[in-house]
Amino acid sequence: MNTEKVTARRLTAEEVSELGPQDGIFVSAETDGLPLDCYAPANLTKPGNNFEGGSFTARTIFGDEIHLLPDNAEEPGIWIVDTAGEEIEVLQSAGVLLSLALFVPGGNKESLESLYSAARDAFGAGIVQRWSEEVVAVPDVKVDLFEEPIRGRKGTSSQNRDRRALDIYPTRARFLEPSDGWRFIVEPHKEVIDDTPTI
Repeated sequence: MNTEKVTARRLTAEEVSELGPQDGIFVSAETDGLPLDCYAPANLTKPGNNFEGGSFTARTIFGDEIHLLPDNAEEPGIWIVDTAGEEIEVLQSAGVLLSLALFVPGGNKESLESLYSAARDAFGAGIVQRWSEEVVAVPDVKVDLFEEPIRGRKGTSSQNRDRRALDIYPTRARFLEPSDGWRFIVEPHKEVIDDTPTI
């Protein structure tokens, strides 16, 4: 775990209400099932003055969205850089966490062990870990995933679509998020045939 010490000050709810989404803050780095006694860089998801007695919502640089009550003494609170404050441990982005589901045709234990060993050799034994492992039979079906504007006109040609991914398995779609203002379109996979005349 890669952390650095930052001098910061805890904010009250009144001070947080004066912040906007562009202001950098620090919130608890704790995630579901992973208690971390440090903080993560974050931003409010909407201006603090929209606070209406509920909780403030912040999104960390790791993509976690959390709800906070700054004045609650039992919570870690919201912090901001202040040279007159105290030192806190801040979790840094030291790499990319990949949550992989591998499709191994005719997969057996030896195949999985070979993949695991190769990944550990490439990235280091302390980096690559198997958090959970289960063998699930999946249909050998491919789909084409597109995204198109939510308010797209009917009858528009497929050339107006922005192709986001190709040849994915249906279960993968739930791990992706469409762009703002766009939605996913999933269609049966069609092999690309290049019928350009050649000489």
